[in-house]
Amino acid sequence: MKVTVKDSQTLETIELNQLRNYLQTHGWHEDQPFLDNATLWHKPKADAEEFEILLPNRENLGDYAARIREAIPTLENAESRPQFEILSELLTSIPNTIIQGIVMQIHTPNTDKLSGEITLLGLVADKLRKIQTSLADKDYILAIKAYQERLPILCSGDLIKKDNNAFILKNPHNLTLDELW
Repeated sequence: MKVTVKDSQTLETIELNQLRNYLQTHGWHEDQPFLDNATLWHKPKADAEEFEILLPNRENLGDYAARIREAIPTLENAESRPQFEILSELLTSIPNTIIQGIVMQIHTPNTDKLSGEITLLGLVADKLRKIQTSLADKDYILAIKAYQERLPILCSGDLIKKDNNAFILKNPHNLTLDELW
């Protein structure tokens, strides 16, 4: 089964510099400007043809997500890798997302109030990833219960990628036990 990525909100979060760096490190070269708002990038194929990506020059263009949506399958073909693998390298943040995961670790709680950091193991771009977050009050108590009973949780927040492919969940809210488990 071939999975395609079409969610505009997710594609809009791919930072232009991140995508440029990705192209450069994966054998693409910037070829020429295309009108005033984009640049053509090429990568040689095994035969005489080349792969081509039209990369916008700015993230605030109205068709930015559409251009990224076109680039992802081209990268998939050029690299013979699934889109989700490529997307997991390109994503640096996913605002207002819901994470389903298992609490893997409860770090030492804060002494001044009922709060502390936890580490989740959750799905991000179709791969299990470590996700760190800080919780307080009833959310922290619920996370401890989920940890002790090995129950999956659901939590909303803004996901930020760290350098080592781990993630931080900022602004966590709506933490619940996953009743569907």
